[in-house]
Amino acid sequence: MDKNPYKIWLSEIIMQQTRVAQGTPYYQRFIDKYPDVKALASAPEQEVLRLWQGLGYYSRARNLHHTAKQIEIFFKGTFPNDYKVLLTLKGIGKYTASAIISLAYNKPFAVLDGNVYRVISRLYGIETPVNAPEAEKIYSEIAQNLLDKKDPGRFNEAMMEFGALQCVPQNPNCSVCPLTSCCIAWQTGKVSILPIKIPKRAPVPRRINYLFIHSADWLCLKQRPAGDIWQSLYDMPEISGETDEETILNISKDFSFDIKDIIKTAQMKHQLTHQTLQISIYDIKIKNLKNKALKPYTFINFNELNKYPLPRPVEKFLKEYVQIPKLW
Repeated sequence: MDKNPYKIWLSEIIMQQTRVAQGTPYYQRFIDKYPDVKALASAPEQEVLRLWQGLGYYSRARNLHHTAKQIEIFFKGTFPNDYKVLLTLKGIGKYTASAIISLAYNKPFAVLDGNVYRVISRLYGIETPVNAPEAEKIYSEIAQNLLDKKDPGRFNEAMMEFGALQCVPQNPNCSVCPLTSCCIAWQTGKVSILPIKIPKRAPVPRRINYLFIHSADWLCLKQRPAGDIWQSLYDMPEISGETDEETILNISKDFSFDIKDIIKTAQMKHQLTHQTLQISIYDIKIKNLKNKALKPYTFINFNELNKYPLPRPVEKFLKEYVQIPKLW
């Protein structure tokens, strides 16, 4: 078990809302690029977001970068070994703080992730939904009582791995489980029912019309604002809701260029946690570019695309369109 608190923190943040198979290559790339807190703190945010590109939930990357700076400035690059202090750092909640403090510093704080919730729910037959407001208090008290105070780091790691490898969400192999004699879910036939989870609200539909404005060499991008999806990433100018060619033609006045051609070139669906995006992309070729400093837009050369963090659907579209060796 690696006791480096930086690596533990980085791993836990990356693996939130991410499958291990998907997150592991990202973790390795981050370690290679930023081997310690100082390297991460010194990196430009845009570079960090670009390396994170494709993982989603980009607030994790922004918080990661912000906290690295905090640790470098206020703690001289050394992770605090105090649980309450860790909780003051951006993006570090109770679960991540417990993981760092127990795995790196061997202090007696129980880790409570999805795997541990599942194990405890089945073992004790708890029917309180794991995402109910009162769940954290109930489950954390049990987890803390179960914790081996002499070797909390190893115990926490064992609990998480037991849930990940043995007490899995669907069809666990209970016939080989060493805990069936004391597992209430097994004894009452509720293994497939527990843990209970309150269903999430259905995602809201949203339509986006992207304007792929470009000449032979130049492409128009904009940086997304705070308070919306994909904050700080770069995508293309857009029109929300229904639109038509006349509406698109009118934007030429804002950009000060002559439109050569307009083609509705792509349609795609992209699923986010709270929104279902229906995306249409209009290919707008322009004859000339008179003003490359038109705020809030950024006009870049196609060869510079790999410097800009892009939302997944925009990246996917441009990868298919922009055939430049070694760009991606």
